[in-house]
Amino acid sequence: MKTRPFFLLSAVVGFALMLLLALAPAATAQASDGVRDAAAALKQGPVYVHPAAASQLSGPEAEALEQKIIEADKPVMVAVLPQTAEFPKDTLLRDLRTLTGVTGVYAVRLGDAFDAGADRTVLSNQAVDNLVAAVRQPGVDAATELNNFVDQALPQARGSAPATWAGVPDQGAPIGGLITIGVLLAATVGLVSATTLRTRRRRQAEEQESLEKLRVVVDEDITAYGEELDRLDFHPAEPDADDAMRADYERSLDAYDKSKTLMAGARHPHDVRGVTEALADGRFALAVLAARREGRPLPERRAPCFFDPRHGPAVTELPWTPSGGTPRDVPVCAADESRLKAGQDPAARTVETDQGPRPYWEAGPAYGPWVGGYYGGALLPGLLVGTMLGSMLSTPAYAAEYGGEGFESFSGGDFSGADYNPSDFGGGGGDFGGGGFGGGDFGGGF
Repeated sequence: MKTRPFFLLSAVVGFALMLLLALAPAATAQASDGVRDAAAALKQGPVYVHPAAASQLSGPEAEALEQKIIEADKPVMVAVLPQTAEFPKDTLLRDLRTLTGVTGVYAVRLGDAFDAGADRTVLSNQAVDNLVAAVRQPGVDAATELNNFVDQALPQARGSAPATWAGVPDQGAPIGGLITIGVLLAATVGLVSATTLRTRRRRQAEEQESLEKLRVVVDEDITAYGEELDRLDFHPAEPDADDAMRADYERSLDAYDKSKTLMAGARHPHDVRGVTEALADGRFALAVLAARREGRPLPERRAPCFFDPRHGPAVTELPWTPSGGTPRDVPVCAADESRLKAGQDPAARTVETDQGPRPYWEAGPAYGPWVGGYYGGALLPGLLVGTMLGSMLSTPAYAAEYGGEGFESFSGGDFSGADYNPSDFGGGGGDFGGGGFGGGDFGGGF
């Protein structure tokens, strides 16, 4: 993840950028079209507020939102625009994405309405739809709505912020301007290097502490899965075994080997996510194998039991309310289904905390990568909303410290210009619901 000395350096870069704009040829002036203006601004920073929409988001509110996104180092962009013919809602998100050219998440407050879209490599369409639905509330102000969306999107978005946010245009800049920038940046390096070094060391120490906490829990999961394999009364050469059963069995063994290999090589907390993903795959393979052997219909792929992933894939969903929280449907195994229907507490997975053993959803953010491997993507925010772990996962601090480095292989933040597949950019589809639009579906789509 890139580390930026944001406060002083951003001021220096901002001054340098103004200097370049003053010295640059007139051809660099922004186009007059409103969407083009917004796109040009989003290339330089994550938040743009149109002058006619300044009453929606104040200057300090916009700056705080921008700082939150920059510190998380994620390709999440926010535009606050007036509801005018200059910004056609049916094509607005797609046009912004095309003109900005940055692979990422685009959130737009259009008048009193809100919608968002994202490249699938950064955030799935279903995740965008779920987040938009979660933050839309009648009469909510722009600052609250946008911050709620950003707080939820940052931990889930893949990739890093575009490099243009940290620099200046690299073409057409006068030599004198470049020299000025070089002098200013050189002076800044001496002031920020010590702070950067301390921050890096603190992060490394915190990561290692979190990894050791995770190692205990994940090793227990791997051991429990290995014991399931040992208890499995299946032999590929037995008379009733067929090729499909043998394939299921092979997948279950591969998942076990993969989980051990990944955990042995884990160096950062985010490495754990792949381990629990492998364990979830293996337990599903065992569930399919059991169904084949017993002549039952094959189970559909479900998330692991919410209360303890070691229980295996869920068989249904039931309403559940955490202490002091709101009800939500969670995936449950057959045993916990019986307990809940009988009015009993589920068999919850506990982890060690400073207050003693607690259910994992009441623990700290160190367990985020572990639970993310089991319930990642669009499912996780709804399951954990209102819990201690859910609250911590939704903060930009978590995204910056734990959540971002595991996604370098994705292209979030890359500049692709207009060369992208519109079908891979979605989530909003022109449905600027809420506010004065009343949540209506205005079509458009991507």
